[in-house]
Amino acid sequence: MSSSNGPQDEPRTWRFFPYEEPYPNQQAAMSGIADALDDGRNVLLEGATGTGKTISALVPALEHAREHDKTVVITTNVHQQMRQFIEDARAITRSEQIRAVVFRGKSSMCHIEVGFQECQTLRDTTRSLVEKESDKAELASQAETLLDQMREGQQGAADARSAITDELDSLEDEVSEMREGNTCEHYYNNLTQNTDEFFQWLFDDVRTPDEIFKYAGRQKMCGYELLKEGMEGIDLVVCNYHHLLDPMIREQFFRWLGRDPDEVITVFDEAHNIEGVARDHASRALTENTLESAVNELEEVDDSRAESARNVVEAFLTALRESYDEAFGFGEREQVGENWYDLSIAKRGRRDDLTMSFLQSYEGRGIDVEVELALQLGKRLDEQYEDEYKNGESTTRRECQTLQAASFIADWMEMGGELGHHPMLSVRRDSGTEEIYGRAELYTCIPREVTRGLFEEVHASILMSATLRPFDVTEDTLGLPNPVTMAYGLEYPEENRRTFTASLPALFSSERDNPKTQEQIEELLADASRFTPGNTLVFFPSYAEAERHHERLRMRSDIDDELFLDEPGVRAEEARKEFVNKDGAVLLTSLWGTLAEGVSFDGDDARTVVVVGVPYPHLSERMEAVQDAYDRVYKGIKDAGWQYAVEIPTIRKTRQALGRVIRSPDDYGVRILADKRYTRESSSMGKYGVRGAFPVEERAEMVDISPTKLKFAMLNFYNDHDAYGGSPPRP
Repeated sequence: MSSSNGPQDEPRTWRFFPYEEPYPNQQAAMSGIADALDDGRNVLLEGATGTGKTISALVPALEHAREHDKTVVITTNVHQQMRQFIEDARAITRSEQIRAVVFRGKSSMCHIEVGFQECQTLRDTTRSLVEKESDKAELASQAETLLDQMREGQQGAADARSAITDELDSLEDEVSEMREGNTCEHYYNNLTQNTDEFFQWLFDDVRTPDEIFKYAGRQKMCGYELLKEGMEGIDLVVCNYHHLLDPMIREQFFRWLGRDPDEVITVFDEAHNIEGVARDHASRALTENTLESAVNELEEVDDSRAESARNVVEAFLTALRESYDEAFGFGEREQVGENWYDLSIAKRGRRDDLTMSFLQSYEGRGIDVEVELALQLGKRLDEQYEDEYKNGESTTRRECQTLQAASFIADWMEMGGELGHHPMLSVRRDSGTEEIYGRAELYTCIPREVTRGLFEEVHASILMSATLRPFDVTEDTLGLPNPVTMAYGLEYPEENRRTFTASLPALFSSERDNPKTQEQIEELLADASRFTPGNTLVFFPSYAEAERHHERLRMRSDIDDELFLDEPGVRAEEARKEFVNKDGAVLLTSLWGTLAEGVSFDGDDARTVVVVGVPYPHLSERMEAVQDAYDRVYKGIKDAGWQYAVEIPTIRKTRQALGRVIRSPDDYGVRILADKRYTRESSSMGKYGVRGAFPVEERAEMVDISPTKLKFAMLNFYNDHDAYGGSPPRP
């Protein structure tokens, strides 16, 4: 255990702790977090897999929130962790009364399956209808009262009733017209029926979005809108990253909570993923199809601004097509498939090829002027489409293509040359027509532009992961000011685990094709499989490498274990279930796939884990752009781009993979790092030697070993744990 700052408190009791007694590390973490929250400081918490990080963060956060009238929002981007959050929240509710909800996006909870804009419009028109019907009922009641007064002979009652009935007739026409327009029956029932029973059911337990969807569906109500309505002032929300990392969604989300940002405590699990997710949220893209649709849309518009809008959109469309035609290398066009294929257009020291082509293609009164006119026209058309849908003149809510195109072009011209915004051009082949079309993208390289605002405005944030170190890099890349940092290793007995660093050749791409090296890898994996009393999990730098060695192992007669190959597109939980239902199986996968983190393998489900090679990410133009941005931002740090963009994310991924074994105090297993870049020998390999990138206590447990001796070391270790049931394999 190590902690870079924050003194440890004396042991104390925690009313929200749902189990008998915290582990010592949990007790220390909870005390440190409680002190940080009292000071309004952020926390970086690294804790080994299976050490109860979620509870360690939730308990002091909920206690602070209860004492200071705040809401805790806990979030992840890993489905397995979402399920764990729900179980932990339910455990807490058994010991302490809290109101908790699990929030999910509208698209997965809509009973009538409409898009975001249509839903917004339907909600507005339905609410207006209910308000008009309420006004109508109120006027009808007044008319009845005046009728009684007329019968009693009260002076002026007849004239007043006549005015009321005239207004009532007019309102009746409005209501009839609105009923002929577009409304949502489910949301209508939310507004007109008694919802007390739903909220009583909702807060009796921690309900999943699927449970809410089914319950509301039976009542012909909208569970999503009911959930939003019930979130105000609650104690705990479980949600996905995008509810916090997207600035526009975050603003709405806090409004639904009925909280100002400084009344919210955020807890991020798997926080090593925030950087990549934030980068994706900040990046913007525009396809050739949207530009074409905008041109077609403008052909039908009778507005003085339409010509200016066409000048801009058509010139950008022309430039986009010319740019990807010119960017293709020899034979490259034929390689384009149904996935986006990046082409290089950026130029150091000047604007990119697409921008230069746009400036050459454009003919008009001035780009800035005509982009502004296009934006104005786009907003006017968008309002028109909204009204048409509300009034029932259109069965769907049209998206304004002109507004989308003009907004993107404005951002492209303003930000395309700024540090951290990398201009990209991608193409793909339409599966129906086989034609190629393009996409322009402003790729965001520096995620703190997105995250810093969040961490500055909320009361405090707790970022937790098994792989957050080095903390200073996390602080820099996410824009966290002076956080409290804590690192806790495995409390489980050290004799229950071994970490072997096998001195295979350094598996650079050229070496991986060497037949002798492939044979060495094959022999090592065969030994790992034969001497593992349970399942073996093997990670490679890519799915292609996993497939290659899966085929080689299939040809061996000395492997009795069933071989599994994880492939792209297969859901992690499905792959895991199929694998763990076997005894003595081997699963080969990519470290950059979905099984390397957030997925549990307990006991014999994965006794041994092997990482073959140093799984650097594919060094694409995007990765090079991120490296360049970090080099320019952190000029005083040697190889900052390589460290921040390549090495550290790679080692974090590797450590996540190693964490798939040793999941409980009684668990035991072997972790194997197969590449000499992990060994002590790597100290002479410069930046490509990665042993020094691991935390010091993890390096201390690494045992260098010859690949041919690995089977003997595994035999001794598992024999010591009586894992073979008295029948060990023969070396």
